Amino acid sequence: MSVYSISDLERLTGIKAHTIRMWEKRYRLILPARTETNIRYYTDENLRLLFNIALLNRAGYKISKLAKMPSEEISARAAEFTRQNLTLDSRIEALTLAMLDLDESAFELVFLTYQWEHGFERVILDLIYPFLSKINDLWLSRSISLAHEKFITQLIRRKMMVAIDTEVKKPKPQALRFLLYLPEDERQELTLLFLCYLLRRRGIRVLYLGAGLSLADLHEAAQSFKPDFVYTILNDPLPRQPIQSYLERTAQAIGNAKLLVSGMQVFVNAIHFPANVQRLNGLPETLQLLESLKTEEDQEPSPSDE
Repeated sequence: MSVYSISDLERLTGIKAHTIRMWEKRYRLILPARTETNIRYYTDENLRLLFNIALLNRAGYKISKLAKMPSEEISARAAEFTRQNLTLDSRIEALTLAMLDLDESAFELVFLTYQWEHGFERVILDLIYPFLSKINDLWLSRSISLAHEKFITQLIRRKMMVAIDTEVKKPKPQALRFLLYLPEDERQELTLLFLCYLLRRRGIRVLYLGAGLSLADLHEAAQSFKPDFVYTILNDPLPRQPIQSYLERTAQAIGNAKLLVSGMQVFVNAIHFPANVQRLNGLPETLQLLESLKTEEDQEPSPSDE
């Protein structure tokens, strides 16, 4: 059983701590337990109930009315509301609850419904990325455990792997070449996998080398694959060398390719970027770059036009 403070409940549900306490005193909606030293704490059951109360309250239910309902009825009405009113916020709340319950079926229902309505690319951009941002905040504040984080990221990773494998668009002979990798100790693999999917979907040739790649192995792969672009992420500090040194060595290791790099470390450090290195501000600028490359490729004359 997980144990939560009132601050955890505020971060997870978006309801202010003073509002939760008011509901406790006035309506006895959420009843915290207490330790032997009289410190208040909340359980998984309290959290689930508060999630459902918050959802119904935002939908127009009065707290005084909810206070008279059994918890089973509140849960049933919240589930029915979620099925009928599929806003992005309600879906993200449903994903959060699925994560806290370690409920794979609940995650699948939300994910697949949105994918069926809007496609894989939109479910990641509209739903999963905002959800991951929320998870990151909860993880940093220690409101969720490592098990919760691992559970949800592995489910998302599996979805991305399936999408990549089923994206069978054959690259053109003259298609651009991208090499994707993460340096040692970098953990942003979900973003890299999603970029792999986006590139393959656009008919770009991709070599995906994943996480934990040394510069020696990168150099060898670049010599063989001859990429036009190499993409990586530097979100976590490098343990054994400055970012400036790493970028300079990477720029040399990839030969004539252009290094595209995103992540927090290339923004919080003062860096002189080598000539063949371009900094990208996260996924939005990366998507803009892909669109510009697609436009340039469409404008190139075909052999029959020459």
